[in-house]
Amino acid sequence: MTRRQIREQIFFILFRIDFHEEEEFKEQIALVMDEDDGEDNDFKYIREKSFDIRERLDEIDGMINDRTKGWKTSRMGKVDVTLLRLAVYEIMFEKEIPTGVAINEAVELAKKYGTDDSPAFINGVLSRFA
Repeated sequence: MTRRQIREQIFFILFRIDFHEEEEFKEQIALVMDEDDGEDNDFKYIREKSFDIRERLDEIDGMINDRTKGWKTSRMGKVDVTLLRLAVYEIMFEKEIPTGVAINEAVELAKKYGTDDSPAFINGVLSRFA
């Protein structure tokens, strides 16, 4: 799996957070990932990263809310907030991922899954983390 495909899988998992109870998180991962991939390194990475982001969600949302004016994560579109959470996690907690790469990947996913305004919005918010 490429890094972009891995990021996309994590995005699919994180997108479900606001729609399901915390207790259902493992089940939601299983719906996105094939159970046969349980021993696969990519699957393990996706699962661990998804859980780590889930654990830090309040902290990540706080960072986003501190850097946006007139916008809070509770008001943002679900695709946008999910992409921001993923990118902010990569920028703040995964030092081996360059900030520019995290921003670019979030913008590319926004082009694919967001609205016409999503790429510019994502880029604008994430530029405040650069």
